[in-house]
Amino acid sequence: MTDDAPDADDPRRPPIDRHMLEVLVCPLTQGRLNYDAEAQELVSKAAHLAFPIRGGIPILLIDEAREID
Repeated sequence: MTDDAPDADDPRRPPIDRHMLEVLVCPLTQGRLNYDAEAQELVSKAAHLAFPIRGGIPILLIDEAREID
């Protein structure tokens, strides 16, 4: 890997606050988000979208999300 982004096991990766995850909702459906630690994403099954987490900050913008099956 040649980029400077920390991988999932890197101790430099900021931890995700579990309490924050409990209150966040999908900006499209207002439904529950599931945390995917390996991919560093919050997944909305209802919207079929995965929202990235960058530097420990969830990016809950529909334009930044990727579509999932």
